[in-house]
Amino acid sequence: MSNLPFTLDQLKILQTIIIEGSFKKAATKLYISQPAVSLQIQNLERQLNTPIFYRDKRQARLTEAGQLLLKYSDRILNLCEETCRGLEEIQTLQSGILIIGASQTTGTYLMPRLIGIFRHKYPQIAIELQVHSTRRIAWGVAKGQIDLAIVGGEIPKNLQSTLDITSYAEDELALILPTSHPFASLEYIQKEDLYRLKFIALNTQSTIRNVIENTLIENGIDSRQFKIEMELNSIEAIKNAVQSGLGAAFVSVSAISKELELNIIHWAKIKDITISRTLSIIVNPKRYYASSIKIFKREILDMFLVSSSFDNKLNLLWPEEEK
Repeated sequence: MSNLPFTLDQLKILQTIIIEGSFKKAATKLYISQPAVSLQIQNLERQLNTPIFYRDKRQARLTEAGQLLLKYSDRILNLCEETCRGLEEIQTLQSGILIIGASQTTGTYLMPRLIGIFRHKYPQIAIELQVHSTRRIAWGVAKGQIDLAIVGGEIPKNLQSTLDITSYAEDELALILPTSHPFASLEYIQKEDLYRLKFIALNTQSTIRNVIENTLIENGIDSRQFKIEMELNSIEAIKNAVQSGLGAAFVSVSAISKELELNIIHWAKIKDITISRTLSIIVNPKRYYASSIKIFKREILDMFLVSSSFDNKLNLLWPEEEK
């Protein structure tokens, strides 16, 4: 289609104005003058024959036409960036940047080790790791801003048919206790014993806490009946509190491998119950599938598919000589 009523530069300027919040800040971000930004927007509105910004306020506010143009601008510019990355990859034989996403616990405790293994073998491929909630990461994959992700929370239902979702591993939730706790000497405890413990939990705004509570409910454990003695804002703080004898907590096994090796906390097993959640690999099948993504899956992820337990996976990630 010829004679398009906009240029890529104009779309980039429009996108930057909205991200930065004003024409002036957009000009600074793009290293051009504010009059140049204003002129480009005026030319764009003339070419489209419709206003895209309201002029009644100092704040940059889009008209309905402007909102529609911004929506497609994001998609167009993402595709342009993807195209350039694909061409660069062909020219440089698998170099470039691989953008990986992960939910909070996975991104903090598992992904750095996976990325380290990958970078050791393929140093020419740079990796950017983005760690957010599962919902935010899933939308990043859907929008083409993230190449591949490993998440442990629930993927939004309206994205499940859009994304390619593969089960990766069963991440067990561990009940951790101080090593001095009376239950630490038992082979296992009963489910009813949970309601006698004093618990340490993440704060109520935490998405990780919601995932843990939902997983417990699915296993017939009502966390609403727990005696919550303390709320903290990080898993590291919770582990330190448990180690100091302040209470019990549920955390991902992937978060406590080193503490278990050093025997500074106790993993209490619950009779006849294994509490786990599924970690999933997500990609957008409609995007260009770069060879760096294929290599990452083949060299790192395919070794750890659900065929083995998460304990075995952790043993593979931390070889005996490094423990």
